[in-house]
Amino acid sequence: MAAGEGDDLIERPARERAEAQTDDAGVPAHAGGRGRAAATGGPAGVAPGTYGLYAIVVLACALGNLSQTAVNAMLPSINADLGASVATSQWLTTGYMLMLGIVVPVATFLSRRLSTRGHVLVGIALSVAGSLADILGGAFPLVLVGRLLQAASCGVLMPLMQTIAMTRFPKGRRATAMGVAGIAMGFAPNVGPTVGGAMDYAWGWRSFFVLMLACSLALGAATLLGVRRGAAPDPHARLELPSLALSTLGFGGVLLGLSQASGHGVASPWFLVPALVGVAFVVAFFVRQRRVQNPLIDLRIFASKRFDYGIVALVLLFLSFMGATLIIPLYVEQLRGGTSLDAGLVILPTVVAALVMNPLAGVLADRVGTRPVVVGASLVMAAGAVSLCLVGDATPLVFVSVAQTVRSVGVSSLIGPLQAWTLAGLEPRLMAHGSSFATLARQAGASFGTALMVLAMSLVADPAAAAAMPALPYQVAFGVSAVAAVALLGYAIARVR
Repeated sequence: MAAGEGDDLIERPARERAEAQTDDAGVPAHAGGRGRAAATGGPAGVAPGTYGLYAIVVLACALGNLSQTAVNAMLPSINADLGASVATSQWLTTGYMLMLGIVVPVATFLSRRLSTRGHVLVGIALSVAGSLADILGGAFPLVLVGRLLQAASCGVLMPLMQTIAMTRFPKGRRATAMGVAGIAMGFAPNVGPTVGGAMDYAWGWRSFFVLMLACSLALGAATLLGVRRGAAPDPHARLELPSLALSTLGFGGVLLGLSQASGHGVASPWFLVPALVGVAFVVAFFVRQRRVQNPLIDLRIFASKRFDYGIVALVLLFLSFMGATLIIPLYVEQLRGGTSLDAGLVILPTVVAALVMNPLAGVLADRVGTRPVVVGASLVMAAGAVSLCLVGDATPLVFVSVAQTVRSVGVSSLIGPLQAWTLAGLEPRLMAHGSSFATLARQAGASFGTALMVLAMSLVADPAAAAAMPALPYQVAFGVSAVAAVALLGYAIARVR
């Protein structure tokens, strides 16, 4: 059953609710007449309170994704303040992605054990705790703990956001709803370096986490006051701890290995051991999911070919997209000698593009179909990604900004429609599982892309060649992003129908 459905059907036994069959609007198939009207809130097909709930969850997820990339622009200041090395401070980014991947499968358990209101409050509480740790942390370990708590918050809320979009809105409005969710998945990461860089420049890096704390507290208050209490779908659900352990060791090991590859190389045991051990545990995780009664990820989601195709496309999208949000600030600050504010200003035009295109692309997909929107957006994204490969040590920053903006238009136009198309092939009772795995796959793609770009930079960063071709490491990193973008274009043409 979809997350939060129990809040609308509190009079039914928990087990029956958990197995309820629903129609395309996420309403019980047998509901008719007054029952259906009450469940859907009238002709619009949206239950009362859905818009407010969805706005809270989207904004909470946006805070998490804003934090993920904002720190990229603040790393030099954090290093100077805490006395951390560049390699050490990268754990603020790598650890965030690692924790996000580990925690996401737990979202399916929370969607059963808690009401939607309780699920949201858990996520917001984690964000509050993480922000406090980062504000008060006088040493690097405590700041890292704060980042991990923020990642856990985002990890338990993002699948819920997607599940609400796909089950509480009618079929003809789901891409639009997912386009609004794209504000959290596309706009927030794009604006992160700008916000982080500007706040770091004006008031210091801790001011960003003061903003995070204030926003999280406001969203928590809105949830307490505006989201009605409801019964949990299955209040006796238990977390499948062996599956969680296998997931943590598996996905955590793979992501940890990828993060070590950039600093130690692909032949190093620092990469090979955690990566190979992680793969073994991932296989064991999937084997166990077939055998247990309450899996963290129900593998029946893979019976949908559309879901399978969509997951591959999402991995390519985030592989190309997320890593470049780290490389561009590095290019501006390290190669061009700019400040964190300069890096933020280079990315600033992408903010407007993402804010406009995320919801607009969802509306277009609902009206003209997913395929033309996805193929067209993939073409635009590829054009921008290839253009970034041309940057040099004297390239005008205006060119970098324009190329990044073009790429952002494509990314922002892809996230919502592609996500909605991927999940549309699933039964409503599998939606929470599909949302969790899609989030996990996106994060794995983002982590792999970031690690691959940093690794590519390190492989060509020869001191002897740096004087003659100082921009080469950045060009190679942007090349990785461009290859993934072109691959996505070809895949979208072949598979998205």
